[in-house]
Amino acid sequence: MAPRSFAVRHRTRLLVAGLSLGLLAACTGLPVATPNAPVAAQAAHAAQGPSAAERAVLAPTGVLRVGVYRGSPSSYVQSAPDQPARGVGFLLGRALALKLGVPFEPVVFAANAPLLAAVAQSQVDIVFTNATAERARTMDFSPTVLDVQKSVLVPAASPIATLDALQGRAARIGVSAGSSTGAELALVCPDARLQPVPTLQEAATLLSQGAIDGFATNNAILFEMADRVPGSRVLPGAWGLEHFALGIPLGRGAGRDFVARFARDVAQSGLLADAVEQSRLRGTVQP
Repeated sequence: MAPRSFAVRHRTRLLVAGLSLGLLAACTGLPVATPNAPVAAQAAHAAQGPSAAERAVLAPTGVLRVGVYRGSPSSYVQSAPDQPARGVGFLLGRALALKLGVPFEPVVFAANAPLLAAVAQSQVDIVFTNATAERARTMDFSPTVLDVQKSVLVPAASPIATLDALQGRAARIGVSAGSSTGAELALVCPDARLQPVPTLQEAATLLSQGAIDGFATNNAILFEMADRVPGSRVLPGAWGLEHFALGIPLGRGAGRDFVARFARDVAQSGLLADAVEQSRLRGTVQP
């Protein structure tokens, strides 16, 4: 029997994820803010105010240290020093600081791996990230608020046109060092030769030089990279999903309920949709 296509293998997963997001939004029962209103203004619609204990545990230094990393619209992007920063993690962190009534302090890392290490060491207070079982060892997660498909970015001259074409091919596929993508993709494409890459900027350079045949991660990052690598293209379809949530370091249980309420409410209030739009994040799964 011929192997099923990527679209067939993952159709059920995508449908379930979409239904879950729809039920989450439907069950909050909150009033809907204007989707195009500024993120900071919409923060007033999201979540009940914090108690003194919640504020103290979520921002123990008196400021909210929001961990982000460069190059991903789900986290942090700044095209030039004189351009405003964007990124869903950056914008949601700023809104959460406003709700807590504390100063907002973005802590910017070059890559995701050192950011995750900083969370484990409580050097940042909150992060917006793919909520994996491995990461749950070092942080508590809110409910999932955003699902993003995963694919592969290939350079202009690549003969690879579909995800199915990767099957049985010893393609050199880059993955972010320290990410969950490598282990997941190894199960889906066992013949691929996976190459960990330290930063997204380096991954874009390797693609441009033809040093790798493709780069795999979530589509939000891939579309952002495609804008910087002329002629490159994101392969249609998806081989997986990332489930994004707000995470706080373990040991801060007194703030967990507030973060969960905030995460649920931003999905209904319009704040999340506005942050996604401002960040130009693509590849999300719509409920």
